[in-house]
Amino acid sequence: MAGLRSRHRREVADEALVRSLFDEHGKAMLAYANRLLGDRGAAEDVVQEALVRAWRNPDSLVNGKGSVRGWLLTVVRNLVIDQVRARDARPAEVAESPSTVAVERDHSDQVVDSMVVLSALDGLSSEHREVIEQMYLHGRTVSEAAETLGIPPGTVKSRSYYGLRALRELFRNQRAEGVA
Repeated sequence: MAGLRSRHRREVADEALVRSLFDEHGKAMLAYANRLLGDRGAAEDVVQEALVRAWRNPDSLVNGKGSVRGWLLTVVRNLVIDQVRARDARPAEVAESPSTVAVERDHSDQVVDSMVVLSALDGLSSEHREVIEQMYLHGRTVSEAAETLGIPPGTVKSRSYYGLRALRELFRNQRAEGVA
């Protein structure tokens, strides 16, 4: 019970510390950050982060190495420098317009495409499907597919040719029926 009371007292003291820091130095911190950044919203975020750092390091405020305001403004300056460096390290963002295509397609297109392909693969003979899966889904060469399947490379080439031809025909028929 005593631990709970001391923790509550510490939380109240911490809140009072942050509140008094903001009341006394908040306007100066905000004005300084706003002048450095030119963006009030970003400046408010910097002030908030500076107050969080003061809350986490209360010993830095009372160590006798200068004024509290000086320490807080130094923290604000360092946070602004970090923000500017981080922004400069990233490539510039380009606004999306109707003439530019989105970088990443909607993943639902990929899901539909894979469902269509898997359905079409089910329409192939097992010999053709095995070769197509080895070469195109697993990325194996003719030699690797032949070794995995235990058939000659010429047979892999032949089954691949006729399997792809059968897939094209399946897709053509599906398009004609309006399925795909």
